[in-house]
Amino acid sequence: MITLSITEVCRRTGLSSRTLRFYEARGLLAADRTPAGLRCYGAPALTRLHNITALKRAGFTLAQIGALLAGTLDLARIIETQLATLAAQSAALTQASASLFAAQQALAAGRDLDLDMFCTLIKQGETIMTDQDAWQKVADRYYTPEEQAHWREKMAHVPADFDGHAYQAKWADLGGRIAADLPMDPTSAKARAYLAEWNALLAPFAIVADARMKTQTVEMYDRMDEWSGDHSPGFTKAVWEFIKTVGTAAGQPG
Repeated sequence: MITLSITEVCRRTGLSSRTLRFYEARGLLAADRTPAGLRCYGAPALTRLHNITALKRAGFTLAQIGALLAGTLDLARIIETQLATLAAQSAALTQASASLFAAQQALAAGRDLDLDMFCTLIKQGETIMTDQDAWQKVADRYYTPEEQAHWREKMAHVPADFDGHAYQAKWADLGGRIAADLPMDPTSAKARAYLAEWNALLAPFAIVADARMKTQTVEMYDRMDEWSGDHSPGFTKAVWEFIKTVGTAAGQPG
């Protein structure tokens, strides 16, 4: 059987040797060995590697990928659910964009917004409030009423022009880019660049937060598995753990 060395596989696929070893450590990929004990990969292993990378790009977690490759998950049902979720999100964004564009055009033409337009914008505003309600459930789970009041007092000092929705979008963008690059060497230049971006996004919070708030926040995100189903902060638990590892490697206080 023809095989390729790990160096050759990395050269041809663009994957790093660290990534291949990581998949092997997670039980997703098995390498053959040369008489000298070096890793090599034949057609079955490369086929499996192709499936792993394709599923990862599709947004599946490594645990889901392992189950799918083992034949213990219903791939059709998972894809159907993901497509339905994406379709709903896409439809909501399309509707919101259309409504806002129509309102913008009406105002630009000097017309008042009619009752239907106001009702539409109110409904979309309620959707945003639903997102805030989800965060409130998380806060109620981890913070006492007194602690929440302390948070509100401190966060009142955030600049008046702070745009919470744009801020959340930035977290989602950063979290998505980091997730797409995992696994990654936490000591690499790219990892340190992501850490710098992360810290820059934290700046509005870091300026007003005291030590207790910072500790509580770390503890809450350490327990993301308990609440991320209610609301997404814009990044996964894997991304959170990775950033903590990068910070530790860089000598950043926890």
